[in-house]
Amino acid sequence: MKANILAVDDEKDMTRLLQRTLEPEINCSVTMAFSAKMALSILEQKHFDLVICDIRMPGMDGFELLGQIKNNYPDLTVVMLTAFGNIESAVKAIKKGAYDFISKPFDQDEIIFKVQKALERSLLLKENKRLLKEKEFNPLQLIGKSESMQRVYDQISLVASSDVTVLITGESGTGKDLTARSIHALSPRKDKSFIPVNCPTIPENILESELFGYKKGAFTDASRDKDGLFQEADKGTIFLDEIGDIGTSIQTKLLRVLQEKEVKPLGDTKVKKIDVRIIASTNRNLKQKIANHEFREDFFYRLNVLPIELPPLRDRITDIPLLAEHLVTKHCKKLKKKPKKISQDVMDLLMKQPWPGNVRELENILVQGILYSKEKMIDLPDIPLENVSREKNNFTGFDKADINALPYKEAKEKILHEFNHDYIGAKLSVSNGNITRAAKQCHMERQALQQIIKRFNINPDNFR
Repeated sequence: MKANILAVDDEKDMTRLLQRTLEPEINCSVTMAFSAKMALSILEQKHFDLVICDIRMPGMDGFELLGQIKNNYPDLTVVMLTAFGNIESAVKAIKKGAYDFISKPFDQDEIIFKVQKALERSLLLKENKRLLKEKEFNPLQLIGKSESMQRVYDQISLVASSDVTVLITGESGTGKDLTARSIHALSPRKDKSFIPVNCPTIPENILESELFGYKKGAFTDASRDKDGLFQEADKGTIFLDEIGDIGTSIQTKLLRVLQEKEVKPLGDTKVKKIDVRIIASTNRNLKQKIANHEFREDFFYRLNVLPIELPPLRDRITDIPLLAEHLVTKHCKKLKKKPKKISQDVMDLLMKQPWPGNVRELENILVQGILYSKEKMIDLPDIPLENVSREKNNFTGFDKADINALPYKEAKEKILHEFNHDYIGAKLSVSNGNITRAAKQCHMERQALQQIIKRFNINPDNFR
């Protein structure tokens, strides 16, 4: 589609020059305005993808017009024209919400390149809004349009209509819970119960009674009969989250449930038939656990009838703009904050991160951005991220020149500080600030991790 550009400058020759420069090179139509008031009047009558505006104009200047546009048309991209060498004005324009600036007199190749980039941003924002609107009518709660996510959607559609057992695999924070809920929402059981069970958080001796129920007198505190979660999920779906962390004795009993579709409450002599769809998930390598005799092979094959593997966020970076906009909209409502936007600098930085904690880590960062930002725009000072490279094993949290200028002990301490904040921070993000779970991921004792957290002044509350 042809892009609509509004060129605003009190010098009529400049607006005509912009029109003659851009229209032959870019698929666009340039409308001219010779004052800020004229521009605002035109904006009320027609949709534009981009505004190119001079800063110095009589009456209402470019900064005032930029403020009006940001208030009335917050998604509209604005590029400012400024006198050559006037960096101070350019910086001020960017701070006030302009996407970019162009110095006058302009170079033709430069302005064409910058206008194309600005139009790309406008089109991306428009596409994001369209997709978010579509999501309102989509039972799938997952967000993303990358090729890897399209495969996930296809798999969900394939398994949803049947009753076969599904095993969802993927790193922590990739959306295994949402995938399970999406399968249930698209299934014939959607009007019945969806019962999620976070297996690692329930001690094994309690997990058995929670899943299968018990009879009065089955153990000391069993003062009455109690149905288990499988019975509560009858005619619906039960989701066994992180099933790779349960013990072999529970695995054996769950295997019977999968084979016979029946449960035997603790202390009961009779079995009870159940009609339940079972979905399980894990972030563990179950084949390795089988090799280590930590997971039953027959149980694995009963679970792994139709597997769905979720891609890590680093393998679907193109989904980040859509994800980020969705998460900010969601949490602004949840936190009772006014709607906020994400600056282009922040979006660029988000797309450079390795995201070891995946979507959950991205969500935590954006929640902090919402809480820290005082304006309508979430900007770089509002988010706890550094500009790091996504290249594998390329740690760039510090400047080598700075490190080389320090004495050995100070340089070592600085590198350790950076490493621990990145590494421990990622583990805490994945575990939602739970030190015990983070220590387990680090393969260390909880007390040892607490000492590191204390030494390097890492606050677990920032990750909860």
